[in-house]
Amino acid sequence: MNKYKKLAVNTVVFAIGSIGSKILSFFLSKLYTACFEGGTAEFNTKEILEMFANFLIPLVTFSIQDAIIRYGLDKNYEQSAVFSNAVTVLKYGALGMVILSPLLALYPDIRPFVPLLVLYIIISGFRQVSAQFARARGMVRLYAADGTLCTLSLLIFNLIFVKGLMLGVTGFMLAVICSDLLSGVTVWIVAKHGQFYSKKFVDKELLEVMLRFSVPLIPTALLWIITGFSDRLFVRHMVSESEAGVYGAASKIPNLISMVSTVFYMAWNMSAITENDSKGRSKFYTQVYEAYQGMLTLAAGFIIVFMPLLNAMLLSKKRDAAFGRADLYTPTLVIAVLLMCYNQFLSSIYTVTKHTKNSFYTSLVAAGLNLLLNALLIPRFAVYGAIAATIASYFVCYLIRIVDTRRLIPFDVAHWRFALNIGVLMLLALNQQWDLHLGISIDWYLLAVLTALNCRPMLATARKVLHRS
Repeated sequence: MNKYKKLAVNTVVFAIGSIGSKILSFFLSKLYTACFEGGTAEFNTKEILEMFANFLIPLVTFSIQDAIIRYGLDKNYEQSAVFSNAVTVLKYGALGMVILSPLLALYPDIRPFVPLLVLYIIISGFRQVSAQFARARGMVRLYAADGTLCTLSLLIFNLIFVKGLMLGVTGFMLAVICSDLLSGVTVWIVAKHGQFYSKKFVDKELLEVMLRFSVPLIPTALLWIITGFSDRLFVRHMVSESEAGVYGAASKIPNLISMVSTVFYMAWNMSAITENDSKGRSKFYTQVYEAYQGMLTLAAGFIIVFMPLLNAMLLSKKRDAAFGRADLYTPTLVIAVLLMCYNQFLSSIYTVTKHTKNSFYTSLVAAGLNLLLNALLIPRFAVYGAIAATIASYFVCYLIRIVDTRRLIPFDVAHWRFALNIGVLMLLALNQQWDLHLGISIDWYLLAVLTALNCRPMLATARKVLHRS
């Protein structure tokens, strides 16, 4: 099987396992917006808790799940040592989380949920370690099946706790905890992870190597979360809590782009690591990146055009009519998320070449710029200022990374295509968002332009996939 076909097969397998849970998460937004009695304010609390969890998981796990993939796929290292080191790190991280958990009560919005938040973080970290080791062992079908199991269990637990018992945010937390625990334990048992874990397998020298790789990824992960999270905090305190809830709801549709990117990234990361020493590495990166950019750009264009329909499907105005304002913010947020996905692809180069410090430095620039622009723009332009700050910070990070990563692994980039893609998407977004009176038909002309710009690299990669040798 050639490397292009292997990448395509793995992408399909990961898609089967992940796409259900990703799509479900969007439809659950309708459930939450319909069942949360507190409307936009309670939805904002749920978003804050989720952000806090995502912020703390890399700290508790030391981002060791990324090291599991990098070193678990590398034939130069024993998988039992890699996994035993990772579990040991998770155990000490969980203990530290429990000891320091009273500090979480300092933030008023999450004070009532601290015990649940601690459980959420630890169990989510356990599920990630269990699932990523299965992936590192090449058990992609199990990984995909686990995604399906997690999807079904999350739906069932949400129906029980949120819709049935009407527990609101508490129900949301319980649903995620139960779903992640069931998933993590199931993968551990089915994959027989137990035979790979023992204190005698812990390799202190390898542990040091893994931590040197993963620790720089902690601030990297935190900085990306700050970049996304700070927008809502600034909007909440500078505009209103209700508007912060609407902003959070408006980000759900753009995250469809992130969903597509994440599924591909899981497969791509494996291919990039295994092909790291191949002679045609640069050509492989060029081909895949052009196809990746084309695929996401077209997806972004169609999402923007069908945004009103998608928002109507995924957001309920029954409890709070303010959710209807999400249409004003969604189109340009799609472009922000698209730029974030480009940065995610480029981060794989730092992972493969073990230059994770570069990932940290570039993320630091993005986070710092985002905080500065939020403070300057939100008081004047409200939510639109937050969106502009996000787009600008991701764009600057992309410019730095596209230069820096090509120094580590040379590959060709069609900058003219990138510029035209962003320009056309911006026209689409502004026509939807601010009603430029360009007419509905202009949307289809612009989609045709995007298709013409991006079909060639996508077709070229498809031919590589179908080639037999």
